[in-house]
Amino acid sequence: MIDFKGQTMLVTGAASGIGLAVLRGALQNGANVVAIDRNMEALTASLEDVIGNRCLLLAADVTNVQQVQQVVAAACENYGRLDALVHSAGIGLEKSFLGTDLSDWQRVIDIDLTGTFITCQAVAQVMADAGYGRIVTLASTAGVRGGTGRAAYGAAKGGVITLTKVMAVELAQYGVTANALAPGAIETDLVKKMHSAETRKVYRQAIPMDRYGTPEEVASAALFLASREAAYISGQVFGVDGGFLGAGVLHRKNHAV
Repeated sequence: MIDFKGQTMLVTGAASGIGLAVLRGALQNGANVVAIDRNMEALTASLEDVIGNRCLLLAADVTNVQQVQQVVAAACENYGRLDALVHSAGIGLEKSFLGTDLSDWQRVIDIDLTGTFITCQAVAQVMADAGYGRIVTLASTAGVRGGTGRAAYGAAKGGVITLTKVMAVELAQYGVTANALAPGAIETDLVKKMHSAETRKVYRQAIPMDRYGTPEEVASAALFLASREAAYISGQVFGVDGGFLGAGVLHRKNHAV
């Protein structure tokens, strides 16, 4: 059993999808949780049943340095410590390389990559001072492999992976680990909007488990990496993808698309 009793976890992008699943799992396992999202209305609506002394909801934009620093300060003020970060905030984009304009590129890079840098740096300073911490970033299989329509998104997530590895190297001396999750096709609201019928068909054909994953399945991996039990794991990229990254040629019998 993963036990977060006495610990405080910051979860970004907590109003839906993977972030929401992580938040619920952290609360179930005893953590105090600071949940942030840009959309306070959606965040409150998603968490009406769990709002209490162990869950602090805050509106913040992860690309805004001042807002992120205020969140970190509020976490420490309310709970006296900040032990873990699961950084789930991000956006997606499915657009061809030639069709991606500079505004598309900049928006994805700003939120998915720069937002990760800003949030992790603010949290890492507190963790380094405390001599303990767990940082879990949300990358993607798109950051490991090239894929159609993922010029901006794949570049951002590839940057998240490298940034996470650098954090693992530099923060090890302070007792802080950093790992990246690389979800594949996960049934979130973001993916439902981002994945066309053709994308879903192609993905299913390339996934050995022949299905999309769930936010809860990604959350389980995130919670393990954010726990005390993951003490000797750092700088890793964990695929949560039904075997997608490990697959080669797939022959199926009675394959249903």
